[in-house]
Amino acid sequence: MPYVIADDIPDEPAGVRFRRLLDRPKILQMPGAHLGIAALLAKKQGFEALYMSGAAMSATMGLPDLGMITVDDVAWHIRQVVRASALPVLVDGDTGYGEALNVMHMVRCFEEAGAGAVHLEDQLLPKKCGHLNDKKLASADDMAAKVAAARKARKNLVIIARTDAAASEGMDGAVTRAQRYLDAGADAIFPEALTTKEMFVEFARRMPGVKLLANMTEFGRTPFFTAAEFQAMGYAMVIWPVSHLRVAAKAMEDLYGAITRDGGTQKMIDRMQTRAELYETIHYHAYESLDASLIRTIVPEGMPQV
Repeated sequence: MPYVIADDIPDEPAGVRFRRLLDRPKILQMPGAHLGIAALLAKKQGFEALYMSGAAMSATMGLPDLGMITVDDVAWHIRQVVRASALPVLVDGDTGYGEALNVMHMVRCFEEAGAGAVHLEDQLLPKKCGHLNDKKLASADDMAAKVAAARKARKNLVIIARTDAAASEGMDGAVTRAQRYLDAGADAIFPEALTTKEMFVEFARRMPGVKLLANMTEFGRTPFFTAAEFQAMGYAMVIWPVSHLRVAAKAMEDLYGAITRDGGTQKMIDRMQTRAELYETIHYHAYESLDASLIRTIVPEGMPQV
């Protein structure tokens, strides 16, 4: 029976379930999925946890990833993903939306919305994607205060501290900051924008016993590695944060081009999810069965011919 409305709602908090996945020896693989439909499709492929990217949420709203979206914007996305999939999600918390009190507010809002984990980064506003140039870093003390505030506010939420220091302060700076954030209460560390296999290996070697998150984003500074390769390098988690949005946006661009070129969508049908496939994904008939007043929908077999 699929997860529908109140069926099979997990009894345990998302943070507890996320931590259990993280404690397994196998690397935790989390594709980006910031929309309900994306969460369902990822779950269908067997993923046990999901990632919600601030860049993906911003782009969906037609905005750049410059720290412009709000706690409420993100909480709305969390609620729909958790409602749709019932999976624990790791959420991009950017810089925490302010100082310590703002971080505490964010943690409470995200956890109440159903998040299992959040990561905070040590950039200053206006923040940038971690793979871009000239990022401005907060002091290690200021970031540590945010981590401590997040730890104080959480009930079960897993707190991951991200450091962008490798680009400007080198490996020594990134490791020193990471240790400072662990001392402040972080459960795991996210070293962002490492550029070589050697850097990933060295960071892991210098953080023995620490749960580490790797970011496998496209068109960035990190070479392509597989989940198995990251695990071999000492990483406990890997995300593909915006891959789903890149594929979907390219497909939408192609569709709109086809309509302007061909006067309709007739040449794009083979690239579309069918109505029957969509209804299966969103459990359309399972929802219908919950309301006896609804007559079961009969899905058209195909399109009529002219």
